[in-house]
Amino acid sequence: MSTYNRTFAENRQARFNYEILETYEAGIELLGTEVKSIKTGQANLRDAFALIRNGQVLLLNMYVAPHKTTSAFFNHEPTRTRRLLMHKQEIRKLTGKVQQKGLTLVPLKLYLKNGWVKVDVALVRNKKLYDKREDIKKREDKRDMERATKMR
Repeated sequence: MSTYNRTFAENRQARFNYEILETYEAGIELLGTEVKSIKTGQANLRDAFALIRNGQVLLLNMYVAPHKTTSAFFNHEPTRTRRLLMHKQEIRKLTGKVQQKGLTLVPLKLYLKNGWVKVDVALVRNKKLYDKREDIKKREDKRDMERATKMR
């Protein structure tokens, strides 16, 4: 197997809206037409989130476009609920943190690793408005400093 890694979808908005506490790598249970669509880059993680139900981690609202050359009968539903594949110990640990502290699970990145489609899932906490403003200010200051050093 090759160790070729390629990112198909990224949730950049999550890094702005949430404070990322921990990240986990998980496999994802997909249909054949979903894998084909994802490999052509037709997936979106923007509104996606994960829940833990009955000892399983479920990914909701992830959009995967229907495959173009497959008939409607054999194609998948674009925003169906998909199961994430994680170890039981990780799921138990996540369950405790999500229930007690009121944290959320959000997918950050969808990528290919050793021929398998993987998802980076993060345990996150909502950022307050002043935290977001602070991040914007830091980004603008950094950009201004880079511009000043380029001009010299």
